[in-house]
Amino acid sequence: MEYTFPVTRTTNPKPRPADETKLGFANYFTDHMFVMDYDEGQGWHDGRVVPHAPFLIEPACMVLHYAQMMFEGMKAYRTPDGHIQIFRPDMNIARMKRTNERMCMPELPGDLFMAALKAVIKEDMDWVPSAPGTALYIRPFIFGDEVSFSVLPAKHYKFMIILSPVGSYYASNDGGLNTARIYVSDNYIRAARGGTGYAKVGGNYGNAMRASEDAMKVHCKDVLWLDAHDNKYVEEIGTSNAFFRINDEIITASLESGTILPGITRDSVIQLCKKWGLKVTEGKLSIDEITEASKNGTLQEIFASGTAAVISPIGCLHYKGVDYPVGDEKVGPVAQKLYDTLYGIQTGTVPDDMGWTVRLF
Repeated sequence: MEYTFPVTRTTNPKPRPADETKLGFANYFTDHMFVMDYDEGQGWHDGRVVPHAPFLIEPACMVLHYAQMMFEGMKAYRTPDGHIQIFRPDMNIARMKRTNERMCMPELPGDLFMAALKAVIKEDMDWVPSAPGTALYIRPFIFGDEVSFSVLPAKHYKFMIILSPVGSYYASNDGGLNTARIYVSDNYIRAARGGTGYAKVGGNYGNAMRASEDAMKVHCKDVLWLDAHDNKYVEEIGTSNAFFRINDEIITASLESGTILPGITRDSVIQLCKKWGLKVTEGKLSIDEITEASKNGTLQEIFASGTAAVISPIGCLHYKGVDYPVGDEKVGPVAQKLYDTLYGIQTGTVPDDMGWTVRLF
């Protein structure tokens, strides 16, 4: 189906960031956003591109009281020849469908989503940065804005897309990769079986803030979560999936429990590692096995994967007051190769022999 959307262009365009090497993350937002409504019995309607601006919301709307919402994270990249492309949007669409189903929210058809994405990026193409390590971060989200105190699915929703030119999520002084120090939480959990761990919802992240504060107190950048049942098996690192290289085997938590977010970058890492002939295992790995591997020298690498940072190498784990170094605490060869390959494919500097990129313009 072909979709067209009316465009209301801003009459007060914002100045572009003067230095693309100092964008930070979500410090700037583009001139326009996409907005669309849903009503039960009518479906999705009235999609439009409008100036990015604050909007009114009823204090009694359901998202504020019962957190019926979802979001996605994507990036658009400028290639060396000036084109704009995105990375594996089919995976975002599939995850959005699963999340909406879990949250009792209406499905957003993939072709409608892609049409909306193209419409708003087209208006703000000049905002897509080209400096190394940069991209246009895309934040699609849906929330229930029906006015109701009934603990039932809303009958009215808003779908929006906002855009932000960004640099590296974990910036280093030289613009390259650097290792992070990570706190292992044994006091709180991120997700449990039957919950929303596999869904992309705000509650998963709000729930994580207490542990994040604990991490910062001991000078750690993020949290490594353990499972809710046994409080011993590693699951995710903050907003990212986690990988552990021990004795040349790369291990990551399985999706079977439903407590792990099925990351697009996670899937890409697994596919690339298998393509390179590396041994990859999806299964349980205990924190005790990891600390022992650190002690005996078989813990070679830990890294996190996600849309925001692509690959984040870990140099040290802090668990129960003790620091456990990872290898030589420097960026490992697998993490570096994965970052170079993935970011290269995304930006068009490495050939995409996986068929993962989609050119928009």
